[in-house]
Amino acid sequence: MYYGRHFVTTEWGRRLPLHLTSIGYTDQSPIHREHGFQSFHWLHTVEGSGEFTVNGTTVRLQPNQGIFVKPNVPHSYVPDPDAVWSTWFMTFDGALASPIAAAMDIPMMTPISWDEDCPLAFVHDHYRERIGHSYDFAGISGSLEVYAFLSWLKQYGRSSGQPSLSKGHERLTPIYLLIEEQYGDPDLGLGRMADTLSVSPQYLNTLFRKSWGISPYQYLVQFRIQKSKELLIADRTRTVKDIAASVGFQDDSHFVYTFHKLSSMTPVQFRMQYGD
Repeated sequence: MYYGRHFVTTEWGRRLPLHLTSIGYTDQSPIHREHGFQSFHWLHTVEGSGEFTVNGTTVRLQPNQGIFVKPNVPHSYVPDPDAVWSTWFMTFDGALASPIAAAMDIPMMTPISWDEDCPLAFVHDHYRERIGHSYDFAGISGSLEVYAFLSWLKQYGRSSGQPSLSKGHERLTPIYLLIEEQYGDPDLGLGRMADTLSVSPQYLNTLFRKSWGISPYQYLVQFRIQKSKELLIADRTRTVKDIAASVGFQDDSHFVYTFHKLSSMTPVQFRMQYGD
């Protein structure tokens, strides 16, 4: 099986945040790129296996394993002897390709793996059908496809033995439910959240920072502020003090300070701007 499509790069396309340059599925032949590839290059194994060499290190890519290579980095890859190595690839560039990849913190030049039942395991079939129906991948549509793929990779991919982001979120589900149900309790804090998972507060902090980049207490505060915004708009007769208490703040002045810090406006200003 083979399918593939390469896209013309126009000056307008280069100005897009992300610009899809090629996508496809192939039975892989040996490749040696002394000067690297001009775009970001993703390659993963669908069937068989092969060796990928970059930065002086050779790794074997098994099914449900892939690797991301930055532009212009020398690399080579070759299928195992006497075996078919089926691979799927995507290449892209764009005005914001580097900062977007960096902001999503996707590992480069190192193997990334995923579970066999997640969307990444079927991405080659997903795109085969769409290319077969002449789906338009050019321009903004292609930009959205690249971002969607990077999001999947961020969510389901894992490297260096670390769990995927989706697994991290799954483990934290009891905390999300606890916050959803008890955010109005002013005594809800890090200790009770840690007890819910039967872990130490320090370890819970580590889990949250890996998934969200913030502490569980910061997540709770942001959740409370978001709920307060809903209440400010839903019932304009309720006082700010009453709403502050209902979302877990014992001190309404602290609520106003926190609201302003996170929203760049006071609760009253928010109500005036977004209320009916």
